[in-house]
Amino acid sequence: MKKVLKFKVVMITLTIVIILIALFLSAYIHFLKKISINRPPKIGFAMSTLKEERWFFDRKYLIDTAKKKGFEVEWTNANENDMTQYQQVKYLLAKGIDLLIIVPSSYDSAKNAIELANQKNIPVICYDRIALDANIDAYVGFNNKKIGEIMAKYLLKQSPSGNYVFILGNPRDYNTYQIREGYRRILGSYINSGKINILLEDYCYKWKKEYAYEYVAKLLQAGKRIDAILAQNDSLAEGAISALAEKRLAGKVPVVGQDAELSACRRIVNGYQLMTVYKPIKKLSDLTIEIAEKIIKKDKLPYTKNFVNNGYKMVPAYLVEPVAVTKNNINLIIKDNYHSYEEIFGK
Repeated sequence: MKKVLKFKVVMITLTIVIILIALFLSAYIHFLKKISINRPPKIGFAMSTLKEERWFFDRKYLIDTAKKKGFEVEWTNANENDMTQYQQVKYLLAKGIDLLIIVPSSYDSAKNAIELANQKNIPVICYDRIALDANIDAYVGFNNKKIGEIMAKYLLKQSPSGNYVFILGNPRDYNTYQIREGYRRILGSYINSGKINILLEDYCYKWKKEYAYEYVAKLLQAGKRIDAILAQNDSLAEGAISALAEKRLAGKVPVVGQDAELSACRRIVNGYQLMTVYKPIKKLSDLTIEIAEKIIKKDKLPYTKNFVNNGYKMVPAYLVEPVAVTKNNINLIIKDNYHSYEEIFGK
């Protein structure tokens, strides 16, 4: 009888303990859910590089805009390394991000990192660069074909014929091919007719300006006459102009670039670089966060007439228009607070 009574007491005690544990777990889960609901949305910004000056502006503007909207931002920099970016996206996902914004380190390998987000049902926006064969929700960037067209038009004004040098960016950055398509659209007939002779058209791995310097230096050492240089960004333009300067040709050969780097703006006002394509990064970052907010809130995306077939699907694309900047309209940079008058003119 005593054994039966003891057994009942044990069972009742055990039942009470189980009920208390269940109540505690239920309350704890409710607490966690409440915290999750009340916490601000978190964005992961997986950058490819901070090598070029412009990317510091991208990081600053995007984070500032996101915080004004009440978002938290975790950011990483892969230094143009695919595996590093893959690991960094894994890290961002572990931090509990609600949306991933990625600047692909390369157009073909970024899909592996993006698949990690897909597996967790985390939406993805490609920023400035598109990823191919990847399931992304939106692409926000600049009109790269227009950038190539602008570059070509300005060179044609200075050199409607002669020997052209085309210094392309990273062969694993899809922007490189879009810019090329743009300038080829303008210069194609001149090239086909023989008015323009392509002296060189080659890539610069990871956008390293050392390649640009070597290309131009070797051509000049071989006694080649260069009539125009199209460099796909200002860093590459700097490399090319450095080689020209060694032969006292800086300012005599028209050179164009893009990004409106401070050093490029100084070269323009001093007559060493013809033009840079200014890309309003503040507009790009604001637009990106606007779209991110729509996606996070599960609202309908803004209307766009632009779509990009990235090999996986037709991706809605939101493109910001670039602007040509020369000595005549350098004040545009100053008005946008991108660089100050003192920084450009040194006064």
